Amino acid sequence: MAAKLDHSGGDELAETHEINVTPFIDVILVLLIIFMVAAPLATVDVGVDLPSSNAARQQRPDKPVYLTVKSDLKLALGSEMLDQTQLGAALQRATNGDREQRVFLRADKSVPYGELMKVMNDLRRAGYLKIALVALESVGPDGGR
Repeated sequence: MAAKLDHSGGDELAETHEINVTPFIDVILVLLIIFMVAAPLATVDVGVDLPSSNAARQQRPDKPVYLTVKSDLKLALGSEMLDQTQLGAALQRATNGDREQRVFLRADKSVPYGELMKVMNDLRRAGYLKIALVALESVGPDGGR
């Protein structure tokens, strides 16, 4: 409540019905600064174990194309071992030239992330853009839901 300090007459002070918003704005600006400083500190790098997943099971095609990156960084398309330079031609044979077919990529847990990205880039260069990462199913405490 605010009062007008005008002593030009009676002892009665007239009330003004205006809200002073300056303290409110000050508080909001302080909170804004606090959140601006605290927000970058709230993002913490968390170690993740990518090879396991509790995602819902997806429908598997009749004849899936599995590309495997072994721990020694050798590639296998199905059960056929191949060199990285043979990847495009081997995928052409396995998919009968259908580049819209999904390629299921699985890698050993010890494969460095950079090496996995190289294989994914090779798949993109070969024209295969639909890539699914394969992981082990892990059932959580809620029964996998």
